[in-house]
Amino acid sequence: MNALTQRRFLKMNGLGNAITVLDLRGTKLRVSEEDARAIAAQPLAAFDQLMVLHDPRTPGTDAFIRIYNSDGSEAGACGNGTRCVAWAMMADPQMGDAALSELALETRAGLLEARRDGDWLFTVDMGAPRLGWEEIPLAEPFHDTARFELQIGPIDDPILHTPCAVNMGNPHAVFFVDDPYRFNLQQIGPLLENHPVFPDRANIELAAVTAPDHIVLRVWERGAGITQACGSGACAALVAAVRRELSARKATVSLPGGDLVIEWRERDGHVLMTGPVALEWEGLIEPAWFETAA
Repeated sequence: MNALTQRRFLKMNGLGNAITVLDLRGTKLRVSEEDARAIAAQPLAAFDQLMVLHDPRTPGTDAFIRIYNSDGSEAGACGNGTRCVAWAMMADPQMGDAALSELALETRAGLLEARRDGDWLFTVDMGAPRLGWEEIPLAEPFHDTARFELQIGPIDDPILHTPCAVNMGNPHAVFFVDDPYRFNLQQIGPLLENHPVFPDRANIELAAVTAPDHIVLRVWERGAGITQACGSGACAALVAAVRRELSARKATVSLPGGDLVIEWRERDGHVLMTGPVALEWEGLIEPAWFETAA
């Protein structure tokens, strides 16, 4: 029997971004890629990202979070998922501590700080963006990652071209367009995610800046596909828009699932993301899930 059987999980969402939270603190248990895919295949626990809580690794932090995409691959950061974890650790009756109003959470990509702003509203400090070609990473040197050479479609009439590259814990490529909804993201998303210029694959954003303080965004997430919202993608879009001198340093980013407020703070270069979360239900992991996967 799989050791995860009968472990409690929370099915949540951040603006429709499907998040499952699994608390493994106090144990030595780990989730494998196969485990993550088996859990994702179940309607009751299906996720875009699985947020797995482990005991802290670094003094002064509250937990170490492993993040899995629905294909079983690991992600370095997930803004919507981090807000869900913050709710779970502060407000869930079985998992949380109502006395907490702030958290320091460690991920593979670094430290994330979360703050509770309301019953279901949270702000996450996503840290400073990484902008160098080798930090994103890209497969070859590009002096200016705000505009780097990449296009899809005919050379003389490309469908998309010249994105901005940003790493917000995960690699992102942001294409600025007039209308993100006129593109077949289901078709072009996987082509761009797996383009050779991205050695670690990439999240793909289609962004339209409609006002200095407003961005309309659609996202193809690496390892998950089209999602209703992507917190790190919204952060990447705001950073990219500022780098292109298209927007202010604080803007509302509208995704299919709703709005996030993103600020690229000037004093320390950190990106702050504010948005809601929702709890859908809780359940227990069943042994049959892994038998079916096997």
